[in-house]
Amino acid sequence: MRIAMLSDFHLGYERFREDAYRQAKEALETAAASADVLLIPGDIFDNRHPTPDVLAEAINLFRDLSRRTWKAHVVSFAGEGRSYTSIPIIAIPGTHERRAEGVEDPVDLLGLAGLLVDATNASVVVEKDGEKIAVRGLGGIADDRFREIVARENPKPVEGMFNVLFFHQSVYELLPFDKNFIRTDELPKGFDLYVNGHIHGKVEAKAHGKPFLISGSTVLTQLKAGEQEPKGFFIYDTAVGGYTFNRIRSRRFVFLKLKIDGREPGQIEGEIERLVRENCSDDKPILRIEISGKLKAGYKNLQIETQEIVRRFSDNAIVEIGRDGVEVAGGSQSQGGDGIALSDGASIKDYGLGVFAERLRENGYSLDRNPGELFDILSSEGSKEKAVKHAMGLLLGQ
Repeated sequence: MRIAMLSDFHLGYERFREDAYRQAKEALETAAASADVLLIPGDIFDNRHPTPDVLAEAINLFRDLSRRTWKAHVVSFAGEGRSYTSIPIIAIPGTHERRAEGVEDPVDLLGLAGLLVDATNASVVVEKDGEKIAVRGLGGIADDRFREIVARENPKPVEGMFNVLFFHQSVYELLPFDKNFIRTDELPKGFDLYVNGHIHGKVEAKAHGKPFLISGSTVLTQLKAGEQEPKGFFIYDTAVGGYTFNRIRSRRFVFLKLKIDGREPGQIEGEIERLVRENCSDDKPILRIEISGKLKAGYKNLQIETQEIVRRFSDNAIVEIGRDGVEVAGGSQSQGGDGIALSDGASIKDYGLGVFAERLRENGYSLDRNPGELFDILSSEGSKEKAVKHAMGLLLGQ
């Protein structure tokens, strides 16, 4: 059987919304034409409260897939998720969809509509021509709870089947800045294939001697150096015991570094214009220029018209200019005040949760609710008042 792994569509991502939809559509359609089963390990949506028009985009994508003729079918389901279809499209929520426990998320809604199988904490068996694969989903869980959930669920492979474990988590070997992140050697043993989402770059690794694969996002979001590689998805073929990476058409991304080496703002602005001009084209790439180094003595800040450069080249490039690495006499121009590094590959939510947990520790937090669960509650409500009321009710048992 051919198993496609495609992830992190981020439908509704405001900055590149058209790219998110177009590239998710191509990935899904290409994968459906080439594979028997589609596994989607989280972040179908960019927001846990997608607007009706973004929900409509997702419904249209999966409705079109549901009309295809599938030779493989879901024949067994057991667990907490939603299964109202036999179509072999299996998904879990990611960090962008995750809400407080017991509250419906947008992947739940797609499962309730019968457009996919929501495998949150569930086991799904798919069959084609007598061959069966067992898929065990865990769903996007706060990183500080993942070990607890794994111990509680105790996922185990099914004898006589090809077994897949798929989830949506930070992994310490890839993001080594938080001890809460799971390590690959802590994952349950015995599975033939491990599939993860969350990380936006393609990863090919091993867990317990078996393939550990992350296909990466289908759309650019973080604009980091690691996102310059092609976008796409993996297909694993159980007949040959191997996999391939299938590219999709995606907007070109160029990450550029500009070392200023004692130059003055006017010279730096000229260098930025030169870099943009050399890299822009009719396909309108995304250009990220990171400026670092010391300004010429006597200048206290980098006063350049970056917005004018962005506007001038807007027909031929999407330009973003970062200046956090610029140094002036007496220190850097932009200082981070939280003391927690945002590592390459980490999302803003990872960073926010890290800051939140650190602040709780600093203030002697000792209640039995873990920081990840509180963070989800506080960030899932539509207003501050509701969020605080919900959190306090949970803490006080009301």
